[in-house]
Amino acid sequence: MDDLTAFSSAVAEQLKARGETVAVAESSGGGLVSASLLAVPGASAYFLGGGVVYTLAAREALLPPGAEALKGVRSASEPYALWLARTMRDHLGADWGLAETGASGPTGNRYGDDAGHTCIAVSGAVERVITLETGDADRQKNMWAFTKATLDLLEQALQEAGS
Repeated sequence: MDDLTAFSSAVAEQLKARGETVAVAESSGGGLVSASLLAVPGASAYFLGGGVVYTLAAREALLPPGAEALKGVRSASEPYALWLARTMRDHLGADWGLAETGASGPTGNRYGDDAGHTCIAVSGAVERVITLETGDADRQKNMWAFTKATLDLLEQALQEAGS
């Protein structure tokens, strides 16, 4: 994949047209969701910021404490993805929060998820959370698949909120 805007142009245009903003928390996507959104000219109108929350240390540095809300919740799960989306949205004052957390490969994660597993959440006027299993161990292919699925979920939420 050479074109960072292939998955993000439609979402960017919708956000700009609506005058809405997004904040992103991602892990196994490695920053590709944010890079894709930022590659569209005029991104400063809708992109408030984000972080690659790849480790507990990163989460603790980039987000407000969530110990109570996360009690019994593991990373790379739907409840964790939704917490990330809500927390990043609220922390940056965005209209939409977007989160991705999983295992890009070539091996799975310490929670027993196989490579190609990710959980994705969007939080705003509409909330959605999904789990994607690519069945592939190719790290870069998974990172791009996670990015596309994350931006697709945001696009679906935007469309639903607009109807």
